[in-house]
Amino acid sequence: QVQLVESGGGLVQPGGSLRLSCVASRRIFSTNVMAWYRQAPGKERELVATVTYGGNTKYSDAVKGRFTISRDHAKVTVYLQMNSLKSEDTAVYYCNAGTADSDGSYAPKYWGQGTQVTVSS
Repeated sequence: QVQLVESGGGLVQPGGSLRLSCVASRRIFSTNVMAWYRQAPGKERELVATVTYGGNTKYSDAVKGRFTISRDHAKVTVYLQMNSLKSEDTAVYYCNAGTADSDGSYAPKYWGQGTQVTVSS
């Protein structure tokens, strides 16, 4: 069954903003680190940001200072606020739930279906 459902993608001009949302099943949301990945055409899927149950966040260098990941426990939803968007942010964005290893690396487990973000004038 579907356990992660993304929304909020679309077309935006460079410099604009979008907010992605991902509603999770309560079981997954309460027991996992939540994350966002993205995959641009012809490129490998890359980790964009993670947020632990306690709210600790990490970002890739490509989005640090422009994107903000957050989670709302009451709504079992994780968000990705994207500001100052660039054409290179164009990609399919995937919500993910997983675990953090002892060395700090992230291990993905559950995937959403993805939502397209296109940054273009």
